[in-house]
Amino acid sequence: MTIHDGTIYDVAVLSDEMKIQNYRHRLNSMNNLSDIAQALGAERTRTELIPFLTENTHDDEEEVLLRMIEQLGLFIPYVGGIEHASVLLPPLEYFCTTEETCVRDKAIEILCKIGSQMSQSDMIESFFPMLERLADGEWFTDRISTCGLIHIAYRHAPEPVKNELRTLYRQLCHDDESLVREAAAINLEKFAATIERPYLSNDIMSMIKDLTKDDQYSVRSFAVKSCANLRKLLEPSVFVQELLPIIVESAQDEVWPVRCMVADQLLELCDAVGPELTRTVIVKAYVHLVRDKVVEVRKTGAGKVTNFCQRLSPEISFQHILPCVKALSSDSSHYVRAAVSSDIVGLAPILGKDATIEHLLPVFHSLLKDSSSEVRWNITSKLDQINQEIGIELLSQTLLADIVELTAVRHSWRIRHAIIEFIPIMASHLGVGIYNDVLGVLCIQWLKDKVCAVREAAVQNLKRLAEMFGQEWASAHIIPQVLNVVNDKYSLYRMNVLDALLNLAPVMGSEITCSQILPVTLAASKDRSYVAKVLKSLASVVDQSAVEKSIRPCLYELKADSDPEVVYFAKEALQEIDQVKDQRGLGSLCWNWKYQVIGQN
Repeated sequence: MTIHDGTIYDVAVLSDEMKIQNYRHRLNSMNNLSDIAQALGAERTRTELIPFLTENTHDDEEEVLLRMIEQLGLFIPYVGGIEHASVLLPPLEYFCTTEETCVRDKAIEILCKIGSQMSQSDMIESFFPMLERLADGEWFTDRISTCGLIHIAYRHAPEPVKNELRTLYRQLCHDDESLVREAAAINLEKFAATIERPYLSNDIMSMIKDLTKDDQYSVRSFAVKSCANLRKLLEPSVFVQELLPIIVESAQDEVWPVRCMVADQLLELCDAVGPELTRTVIVKAYVHLVRDKVVEVRKTGAGKVTNFCQRLSPEISFQHILPCVKALSSDSSHYVRAAVSSDIVGLAPILGKDATIEHLLPVFHSLLKDSSSEVRWNITSKLDQINQEIGIELLSQTLLADIVELTAVRHSWRIRHAIIEFIPIMASHLGVGIYNDVLGVLCIQWLKDKVCAVREAAVQNLKRLAEMFGQEWASAHIIPQVLNVVNDKYSLYRMNVLDALLNLAPVMGSEITCSQILPVTLAASKDRSYVAKVLKSLASVVDQSAVEKSIRPCLYELKADSDPEVVYFAKEALQEIDQVKDQRGLGSLCWNWKYQVIGQN
C-alpha cells in the first residue's frame, strides 16, 4: 500500500470513528489527528482534513471537542506554517459560539495563540471578519467570545480599525446580556494592556466606571478586580484619583460577592497606593471587611492578615489589626477561624516577642482548644515558627499542656502527626527531662496508633531522639519501652514495633543490637515473613559472628516454613547476606594485598 492510499485510509477511518456512538472511540480519533495530518501533508490537511473537521464539530461530548481544539492548536506546522493558519479559524469560530463554557474558553485560548502569530495582512483578511461575525452574532455566546478575542485583533489593527474596536468594546460593556458585560469586565485588563496611553484615561476609564455601577453584581465584582489590576497600566496619581475611590466604595457594596472581591484585592491595592494611603484609607476598608456580616467576606480578609500587616508599621498593626485578629479567632464560623489560624503565626515576627507573648499567645491557646480539628491543626503544624519567636521554654510553659491534650485519639491524626514532628525540636532545647517526664509514654503509644502515617512518624521520632541523646540514654529509656509492646495482639502494631527496632539498630550499634534487639526479633514467631525482612537489614548492623550464629540459622528455619511468602523473604534475605559476606571477604582480601604491597615497598 502506498502512502497516498494509506492517507485515504486514515481519513476514512477517522470519518467512521467520528460516527461511532461510543465517545471513547471518537476521543481516540482526536488523539490521532496530528499523525493523520502529518501523513496527509500540508496541502491535503488544508483542503481535506480541516474542512472535514469543520463539518464534524457538532459532537455532544465536551471531552472530544476539547481534545479536537487542543489538537488544532498544534496544527500550524501541519497546514504549512503560519501563513496558512487562517484555515484553522472556521472550526474554532464555531466552538466560540457554543454554550459549553469550557469548550468556548478553550477555543478562545487557541485563537488568541494563533492570532498572536499571524501577520497584519492575514489578520485583516481572515481574523477581523471572524471577529465581526462574532460581534454581530445572534447569540450572547458569540459576543462573549468577542470580548476574549478583541485584544488580539487590536494589536495588529490599523488606526481606523482600532477606533472601531474601541467603540465595539464600549458597546460590549453595555450589552443587554449581563454575561456579555461580565466577560467585558473580565477581559478589560487584557484589552487595556493593548490600548495606547492617550486612550486609557478616556475610553478605558469610562468603561470601568460604567461596569462598577452595573445593575448585575457579578459584573461589578469582576470590574473591581479589573480596577485593581489596572494599577500596572496607569500612572499612580491617576489610579489614586480615579479608581481608588471606586474600590473603597465597593467595600460597602450591598451584595457580598463584590465586597469579597475587594477583600481579595486589598494586598494589590496596598502595593499600588503606597504606605501613606494604605495607612489612612486601606486599613479602614480592611477593618470594615473583616467585621463584615457575611462569613465569606470575613474569611477572605482573615486569610490575608499577615501579608497585610507586613505592609504596615508594627504600631498600626497593633492598634488597628490586632483587635480584629482577636475577634476573628473567636468568630462564630469555623471557616473564619480556620482562615485566621492558618495565617496568624506569621504575625509573631511583625509584632515582636513581647507583643506576641502578651497578645498572641492567648489567641494560640484558644485556637488549640478550638472545636474544629482544622483550626487546631493549623496551629500545631506551625509550632516550630512559634518556637522561633518566643523560645521553647516559654512555649512549653504556656502551651505544652494544650499540646499534650491534643494527642488524644479523639483529635485528628494530622494533629498528632504535627506534634510528633515537633517533639525532637522541643526535646533538643529542653533536654531529656521533657521526654522522661511528659512525652515518653506518648511516644510509645504512637507506635500503636490506628493511623499508619502516625505510626511511621513515631518510628522516625524515636530514631531521632536516640540520635540526639545517645546510645546509653536510648538503651535505658527507649529500647525497654519498645520491647514492652513487641508482643501486641495486633499484627500491624507488632510489625511497626519491629520496624522501630530496625530503625534504632544502626543508632544503637552492634553490641546493643545483638544483646537487646536481635533476640526479640528472632523470637517474633507470629510475624515470620516480616522477621525475615528485618533480619536481612539487621545483618548489616551486627558483626559476622552474630550473623552466622543467630541470623543465618533462623533464616534457614524460615526457609523451610509452610508459608510461601515466608519462604520467599527468607531466601531473599539469605541471598543478600551471602552477597554482603562476599563483599566483606573481598574487602578483606584487598586490604591484605594492599598491606603486603606497602610492606614490600
